[in-house]
Amino acid sequence: MRRRTTDGGFDAAQVRPWNDGLDGLAYGGDYNPEQWPLDVQLEDIELMREAGVNLLSVAIFSWATIEPREGELDWTWLDATLDRLHEAGIRVALATATASPPPWLTRKHPEILPRLADGTVLHQGGRQSYSVTHPVHRDYALAMAGRIAEQYRDHPALALWHVDNEIGCHVPRDYSDAAAAAFRVWLAERYGTVEALNEAWGTAFWSQRYGSFDDVLPPLVAPAHANPTQQLDFDRFSSDSLLDYYRDLRDTLRAITPHVPTTTNLMASTGTKGMDYFSWAPELDVVANDHYTASADRERHVELAFSADLTRGIAGGAPWILMEHSTGAVNWQPRNRAKAPGELLRNSLAHVARGADAVMFFQWRASKAGAEKYHSGMVPHAGTGTDLWRSVVELGQALRALGEVRGSRVRSRAALVMDYPAWWASELDSHPTADVRYTDQLLAWYRELWRLGVTVDVVPPTGALDAYDLVVVPTLYVVTDEGAANVAAAAERGATVVVTYFSGIVDEFDHVRLGGYPGAFRDLLGVRTEEFFPLLEDEAVRVSGSLGAFTADLWTEKSSVAPGVEVLAAYDDGPLPARPALTRRAVPGGGSAWYVATRLEAEGVAAVARAAAAEAGVLPGAPATEVDGLELVRRWSDDGTRSWLFAINHTDAEVGLAEAGTELLTGAEVEKLTVPPGGVRVLRQDLPR
Repeated sequence: MRRRTTDGGFDAAQVRPWNDGLDGLAYGGDYNPEQWPLDVQLEDIELMREAGVNLLSVAIFSWATIEPREGELDWTWLDATLDRLHEAGIRVALATATASPPPWLTRKHPEILPRLADGTVLHQGGRQSYSVTHPVHRDYALAMAGRIAEQYRDHPALALWHVDNEIGCHVPRDYSDAAAAAFRVWLAERYGTVEALNEAWGTAFWSQRYGSFDDVLPPLVAPAHANPTQQLDFDRFSSDSLLDYYRDLRDTLRAITPHVPTTTNLMASTGTKGMDYFSWAPELDVVANDHYTASADRERHVELAFSADLTRGIAGGAPWILMEHSTGAVNWQPRNRAKAPGELLRNSLAHVARGADAVMFFQWRASKAGAEKYHSGMVPHAGTGTDLWRSVVELGQALRALGEVRGSRVRSRAALVMDYPAWWASELDSHPTADVRYTDQLLAWYRELWRLGVTVDVVPPTGALDAYDLVVVPTLYVVTDEGAANVAAAAERGATVVVTYFSGIVDEFDHVRLGGYPGAFRDLLGVRTEEFFPLLEDEAVRVSGSLGAFTADLWTEKSSVAPGVEVLAAYDDGPLPARPALTRRAVPGGGSAWYVATRLEAEGVAAVARAAAAEAGVLPGAPATEVDGLELVRRWSDDGTRSWLFAINHTDAEVGLAEAGTELLTGAEVEKLTVPPGGVRVLRQDLPR
């Protein structure tokens, strides 16, 4: 990879807070005035005031408008836009305008276009038509970022820099010649010698031994399965390359405006696996995330909660920015359905409940042309005489009422361990079954903890686990010695640790840990597996034991347990009758280690999750564990003397809570909190000092 700038003398203490100058929470979205005539732009200002907008992302896709021909720069429209927004009291997250290169650039330099693994070139005509590793594109992108920084370095509306946009969204993996050259440099830096590379990649197999780094290619389409460690390292390299692109742009901005914070909008969710966002977080002055629900998912609010908790985990528990979500339908799903009544408010405040200090949308005004013209906006095609606009204004009022929660944090006693390399490697080819999907178990266990009302932090394997009484480890196929020891230490400290199948199997080089599965966790769990017995399509087994009888599918294991390990459930039928399917080992130090050796149906996961949460002492009181569809989350002040209870009712029935305090959305003092059907209430509660 090729670093062109540096922030070697940078002092983080001089960076002002991203929400400096804002009163309370931030509210707004992407603003694209270049799509509209002046009269509409002037109307926008009045409507923004009505809605309570105070932060906008500007110039994300504006390169071709700013520089329609190479070297011809037009700042007049952007100058006027920022001046108008400042006059209206609206702060700006100003973009580098590099998210989509202008047509003249790709025509002049077609070599910057990215490629698929089969050699297909991805051409101009959409967006992100660039290779982040190509030096020509890097030069042009850094020059554009530098020009914008020089032009607006002292503008009073400038709150923070929005670097590029959803980096890696459309091209998470580039197989161009530029990427191949950068991959070789990355490998040389990682391994030092080609001999070390050969050892790590196991190249003695299939006569793949390399005599020089110059012989190495990305994992292109080949006659047979590509080397799995080569594939895993290319995933790591690609994530690092995209991050390196962000760093170069950020450092260009820092050199000119060292006081202005920088971020880029991540896409942390169960649908984005291309970037290891835990490694990105230290490079961001504030973590920002984009999230969109799937209209076909009837429990999409649960995936939303997971993604918000993941974003908070990436941010290390600090408040973060919801940079994009949608007011209604999007345009890119198979069937794009508008949100139900109240869903806009519930979605938005669920993100706030889980740590967001900003609620923003794509985009301010729905486009009348282009690929995203059917993507909803804060101002819809039908205008302001609509339910959607009234919901946008209502949300602005709610966020103003919740301004005091700014800066507060969520506290959790349960952790869900997530790892992007484990995600990448667990879904490689040539595995015991092609049907393992990493996020399947991740979301299955999260969902049941959500239903129990257990607030969860999503953390990496090497993250601090000291604060957690319950640690769930789903499908951690790749794990380092450090990560495995960290999980074991949590049980030795007294936590209840739950590990699921296909965990601990290989090290960071995708080498099998010999001696029996589950490899790195074999001693912790007291379980030794001789062979995997994945189930055939549509095959299922019965599992029964002290927690009940359940159906399971996809995966079974031929296992035995060490003395003292309790078999909580065994297979009743299938290829391994009477073999252990669920075990528990009491760990010296007071904790325990549970192993789930099959894919349980939802009822089975729920039973195990409840038992483990009860043992760990993290089950909340009623009604959180009694009302399916009631979401309860607390944010806390730094000193712990004040909390804000967010009660989000996803049901069609009123729910009463025996909680007293000040309800912020209505301003009422209550002795008992009532949450209307499909509604949200936020209760401020003070504790005696």
